[in-house]
Amino acid sequence: MLRWTFCSVVLLPLLAATPDLHAADHVDGPAVQRDPAADIADLFAWTTSDADRINLVLTIPAAAFSDAVQYAFRIESSEAYGQAGVVTDVICTFNALQRVECWVGDDDYVTGDASSETGLSSDSGLVKVFAGPRDDPFFFNSTGSNAVRTTVRDAAHALTFDGAGCPVLDADTSQSLLAQLATGTNTFVGSILALVLQIDQRLINEGGDIVAVWGSTHRG
Repeated sequence: MLRWTFCSVVLLPLLAATPDLHAADHVDGPAVQRDPAADIADLFAWTTSDADRINLVLTIPAAAFSDAVQYAFRIESSEAYGQAGVVTDVICTFNALQRVECWVGDDDYVTGDASSETGLSSDSGLVKVFAGPRDDPFFFNSTGSNAVRTTVRDAAHALTFDGAGCPVLDADTSQSLLAQLATGTNTFVGSILALVLQIDQRLINEGGDIVAVWGSTHRG
C-alpha cells in the first residue's frame, strides 16, 4: 500500500512566461525526519520562455534517492482555472545505483544515469531529466544564527524595550550581533537532492493551456 507523504500544488498558465512558483517545507515533522528520502523540501514549476516546455523540480533533503519511494508529479491541464481537466502523471523511481526511470503518462519514458550536468533525454527528445545533489534554494547560516541566539539569551535579563516592544540596543551591541550573523557559511550548501524534469508541453496540455502541478512521494 502506498502512503501519500507530501503534496504541494502550483497553478500556472502554460502559454505565458511566469515567475517561479513553489511551496517549501524543510524536515518539519517527525515522520519525514525518520524518512528524509520521502520528504519534499521544495516544489518548483515554470515554463521555458517560449512556453514550449515545462520545468518541474522536487528537492529532497537526503543523501540519496530511495529505491522504495516513488517521486511523482501530477499535472492537470484545463481551459480555465477551477475547471476539471486532463491529468498526466509523471512517476520517477530509482534503483540502488541511483539510476532513474521516469514515465510521463503513457506517452514517454526515460531511464539511465541522470546525474550529469547535461541531464538525460528520452529517445523522443520530449523529456529530459536530471537527478543529483544541489545547494538547497533556502539559505541559512546556522553558525551565525546560533551565536546571536546565545548572545541574546545571555543578555535577556538586562534588555530594555521601547514602546513598540523592540529591544533597545546600543551601537556596539548592534554591530556585534551583525558581525556574529556574518560568521559562518550557508548551512545548506550541497545538502539537497534535486529531481528536475523538462517536458515538452505537447505531452501534458491535452486538456488546455492552464496547468496545475502537484508534487508527492509514495513509499510502500
